[in-house]
This record gives sequence, structure tokens and C-alpha cells, in this order.
Amino acid sequence: MPIRILSLGLLLCTANFLSAAEPNDKPSPADQGAKWIPLFDGKTLDGWKSTNFGGEGDVTVEKGSLIMEMGSPLTGVTFQDPKKLLKTNYEISLEAMRVQGGDFFCGLTFPVREKEHCSFVVGGWGGALCGISSINGMDASENETTSVKEFKEKQWYKIRVKVTDDKLLCWIDDEKLVDVEIKDRELTTRVEVDLSQPFGLCSFQTKAAIRDLKIRPIEAAGAKQEK
Repeated sequence: MPIRILSLGLLLCTANFLSAAEPNDKPSPADQGAKWIPLFDGKTLDGWKSTNFGGEGDVTVEKGSLIMEMGSPLTGVTFQDPKKLLKTNYEISLEAMRVQGGDFFCGLTFPVREKEHCSFVVGGWGGALCGISSINGMDASENETTSVKEFKEKQWYKIRVKVTDDKLLCWIDDEKLVDVEIKDRELTTRVEVDLSQPFGLCSFQTKAAIRDLKIRPIEAAGAKQEK
């Protein structure tokens, strides 16, 4: 969903600088006792519906993965069982792969607090940018959650998101990319992905694969331990 063209070389140079300046922050073992609830069975699309963005590609299940074919521009799925969703103090985990394409392969939209939603964008704006869309009207390319990371095609990346009333934390593999206070701040989705609410996945001009998608409740204090 790029609104301007950013230089991939510049993004990756910035990523290298940030990586050198700040060591990786591995997630703590907090909340390990909570039970994971699977949201995708790896066999069918039960509980999911292809999102009617217009121009979307096919959504199928292949070899245990949910496949979103390249769309023009978006392809996605929206979860249809709200009873399994949580609004705060929860954690989402999944694995995602950019199969083919050059933009984001995981746009994860999720609920925050009672009535808000936002998205964790992985590999957007030309292929490397990550962050939360949107905070106080500023999307992932404009707010303090902006980071850049190089992604390879046909490689799985583990994505984890932790949500509380006051904070959002996001990891890719063992690297913490988002750690942001959200108290007294407005969270929204970009208009292009509003149809992904309350919980959905999408990709932008990119064929993507998703597997091992699950959710679990956490203790409210859990996020505070992961600084």
C-alpha cells in the first residue's frame, strides 16, 4: 500500500545502522503457561473468508499453508469466528513467507482494546519496511514504529504480536521491531484494509503463504517484562 516510493537501498542501509546500534531483544518466557488456540487448521479455510478487496487473487490451502495469490493490489482473508478473538492482553503467533513479489507479504490486522484495530505490516513500501498502521493517523512509514528489514523469497519468518491496553510489541524471529506505548493514542487501519477487521491477513501485489497461526491470552503485566 505504498503512498510514495522509497529507495530500497536507503532502507537497507538504515536497517544495518539500526541493527548495529541496538542489539536484538529476544522475547522473555513470560506467559508460556497459557494455552495456544489455533486459528487455522492447515487443511481447510474453515473459519476464514476471502476478503472482497476487488482485484484480489485466489486463496487456497496447500501443504499445510494458507496461500494468498498475488492480487491487484490486495489479496486477503478475514476471520469469521469472533468468539475465538481477544481484544486485549493477548498474543498472536504465525509464520509467513513471501513466495513471489516485492511488497508486503503479511499485513496482520488485529483488535486493540474495545473498539480499535490496527495492522502490523511486514515488508511493505518496496519490500523492506515494517511497522504499525496506523497510530494517530500516521501509517507504518510515518510513525515511530517504522523499521526496515531484508526479506528473502521462499523463506519462512516467525511473527509474534503482543497486545495490551497500553502497549504493542512485535517480533520477527527473535528480533523485536515494535515496542510502542499506545495509551491515549488512536489506533486505526488504513482505509485500504478496513475490510480486514476485526482480524485478518493480506498481501500487496505479492504471493504469500501463512502457517501455524494461533492466539493465546496473556497476563497484563507480561508486556511490561519485555523491555
